[in-house]
Amino acid sequence: MDLGLVLGLSLGLGIPISLFVGAVIGYILAGKYFKKQLKENPPITESQIRMMYQQMGRKPSEKQIKQIMATFKKNTK
Repeated sequence: MDLGLVLGLSLGLGIPISLFVGAVIGYILAGKYFKKQLKENPPITESQIRMMYQQMGRKPSEKQIKQIMATFKKNTK
């Protein structure tokens, strides 16, 4: 085969393949980073749960707050 044809085919296939591989790797790394951020900075804190209960006119027990936090942590895994 002609060297120019082989080089053209390899470059023509190499760019889309490398774009696809880069997209897959980027997706995986972004997912891991997002999960790490959720674990370090939960979307809701215990003080926010207490405030929600107070706005509803209730006094939450520590057990209720711990149960809600455990549910959030379980769902983020």
